[in-house]
Amino acid sequence: MSATLTRVLGTATAAYSLALVARPEVLARPCGLVDKEGRVPGPTALLIRSLGARDAAIGTAMVLAGDRASRRLATVCRIAADASDAVVFGTFLKEPDKRRKAVGVAAAWGVLCAAALYASERD
Repeated sequence: MSATLTRVLGTATAAYSLALVARPEVLARPCGLVDKEGRVPGPTALLIRSLGARDAAIGTAMVLAGDRASRRLATVCRIAADASDAVVFGTFLKEPDKRRKAVGVAAAWGVLCAAALYASERD
């Protein structure tokens, strides 16, 4: 069951991440990274797409991992990415309410993945 949970989280990660690649405003707007007209500046869109591509690769690895060790490594990478996102967004986003939301979402995904990893280690 826990391998299934890890794969479900990987699928959700990959899907959301591909949405970021296609539409950076999905992340930019809630984080306050848009201009006065509500558009995502080019350099910001580039970096968000890069994050999306990174996370899509990790999510795909979580889904396709063939054995426990590979699934563990992919899941640890997901947790590390979420932790680093929480630290970076928590440190550098200017608006406190947006900072709290971004940290909360990143931390929640990290905790979910950590719980799935813990459950898979107990199986």
